[in-house]
Amino acid sequence: MPEKIIFNRLAIIGAGLIGSSIARAARAKGTVKTIVTTARTEKTRRRVVELGFADVVVDANALAAMDADCVIVCVPVGDCGEVAKEIAGALKPGAIVSDVGSVKGAIIRDMAPHIPKNVHFVPAHPVAGTEHSGPDAGFAELFENRWCILTPPDHTDAAAVKKMQAFWQALGSHVEVMNAEHHDLVLAITSHLPHLIAYNIVGTAADLESRTLLEVIKFSAGGFRDFTRIAASDPTMWRDIFLNNKDAVLEMLGRFNDDLSILTRAIRDGDGDTLFDLFTRTRAIRRSIIEVGQETPETDFGRWHAEHPEAGKK
Repeated sequence: MPEKIIFNRLAIIGAGLIGSSIARAARAKGTVKTIVTTARTEKTRRRVVELGFADVVVDANALAAMDADCVIVCVPVGDCGEVAKEIAGALKPGAIVSDVGSVKGAIIRDMAPHIPKNVHFVPAHPVAGTEHSGPDAGFAELFENRWCILTPPDHTDAAAVKKMQAFWQALGSHVEVMNAEHHDLVLAITSHLPHLIAYNIVGTAADLESRTLLEVIKFSAGGFRDFTRIAASDPTMWRDIFLNNKDAVLEMLGRFNDDLSILTRAIRDGDGDTLFDLFTRTRAIRRSIIEVGQETPETDFGRWHAEHPEAGKK
């Protein structure tokens, strides 16, 4: 049975992993009547038509926003301000503008000045994704049992926030509302810093292989293999995230460096108790993540089994 219609016309600016997944999920759940999306190149627009997750595909952001009840901007954080400027004149009174960026303070700074006073601005961050990108990477189940964080600016219309909350819940997400500063600090440690570390470790390993002929790639397993998955994420998106959330990332990076110094000293001094205590505590944290449903206990983070269910039958 389809869910209740929430938006008659939904415009999605950008048909990548998140944008195409929103379109697929909204269509599967029956929460919108018409989906219009944009794509930068003719090749991508043709592919969106072939995949069939949108009713209308256009080449201009303002054209997509016209007559839309909700516009969700699904482009890299650094481009969101320009998109808001492009669509401002096409937005109808009472429409809701949102986004999916992993940084919220910069989004509000860059987008809010262009949003007309008779339009509601409800920034959002679906905490879900994969290392893949493009319209083929999306799937309707991406947001199931994941969190979506809303960070409406002060004095945002409560009904508009409630409507966006209902939309994301219909797509399968748990929804939390918080201020942008708190969001950026939390995501700096839970998402941004891990990606930064992954990029650095993989880069270091690549340098080692080229300089010392160590067979890093050939014998990749366990931890290093999983770091390479994170480090395969879209470089444009993550460049913009780090540049636009630099204060929070630098604060978390400073704390990480302090803790790393303690581990360095423990290893140098043969302090097994310190190492054991930390590893025991972090193991418990991993188990708690599984218990709350944000991960599965299967090997390979459960992705092989989720993407290839036939593997579990062998």
